[in-house]
Amino acid sequence: MIFAYRVTAGQEHIIIDMLSQKAEKMKESVGSIILFQEVKGYLFIETVDLSTAKSISQGVPHIKGILSKQVDINEMTKLIEEGMQSVAFAKGDIIEFTSGPFKGERGKILRMDETKDTLTVELMDVAVSVPITAKINTVKIIQKSEEE
Repeated sequence: MIFAYRVTAGQEHIIIDMLSQKAEKMKESVGSIILFQEVKGYLFIETVDLSTAKSISQGVPHIKGILSKQVDINEMTKLIEEGMQSVAFAKGDIIEFTSGPFKGERGKILRMDETKDTLTVELMDVAVSVPITAKINTVKIIQKSEEE
């Protein structure tokens, strides 16, 4: 059974650490604790029943409550599939910033770090080109590289 905790946004990783430590101490059966980056303010926990999920969360700061209704596995599958549908970036692609201080600026991808979800970009319409590191979710592809 999967249940959802309402938590303070931005504190999800801290709460995951606390919940996993508490579950180990209490010897409760917790299958997994799931965090989706797209769903701010919620954590999902796989446990035997609702009472186990409630007992693990007692006394843990930043947990606002637990949804008493079980989360449907089909809803979880949709969230996982949406997270996996990422655009494949390649070296040499022309991108445009969609947010941040360089919003609207265009650049060319120099490097990609898939483990950190970052790109190193060289801005195109500037006098002095300085490489900039940006998150993948702050850019969109304008033109694919011709190397393909």
